[in-house]
Amino acid sequence: MVVLGWILIIALFAVGLAGAVYPILPGALAIYLAFFVYGWFFSFDSFGVMFWIIQTLIVVVLIVADYVVGAWGTKKFGGSRKSVIYSTIGVIIGPFVIPAFGLIIGPFLGAVIGELLSGSSVNKSLKVGFGSLVGLFSSMVMKIILQIAMVVIFFIWIIIY
Repeated sequence: MVVLGWILIIALFAVGLAGAVYPILPGALAIYLAFFVYGWFFSFDSFGVMFWIIQTLIVVVLIVADYVVGAWGTKKFGGSRKSVIYSTIGVIIGPFVIPAFGLIIGPFLGAVIGELLSGSSVNKSLKVGFGSLVGLFSSMVMKIILQIAMVVIFFIWIIIY
């Protein structure tokens, strides 16, 4: 049972970290679920209230910031509300339509199309599309750092406590 527990925990951590790059996967929530798997297989005794407060705050920050940072990149480069919406749709649909490059092409095209539909010039639309990529990559970096922090805090907590 011990081996099965650790396999599940590590698998959830892997899914979580992959979710930082591939938005369809439930990144932070998979890592959060790994804490419960640890508790169910081993013990919740290592986790105190402070552990749950810290981890929950990180998850909330990740979920909120994921949307805010992505939209920030599009807005920072002059994007309209429509380009933010289409860019978000592109992030979700892109990887399915073009598996190898859809994660990059999807939000870019979404933002460009959204901006063109808002009546902007082609040059401004391309600039906004670039901004959506800046937001996407900024969001990915932030998610990777915070999700690694979640995993490191977990291991520190179970070793110390």
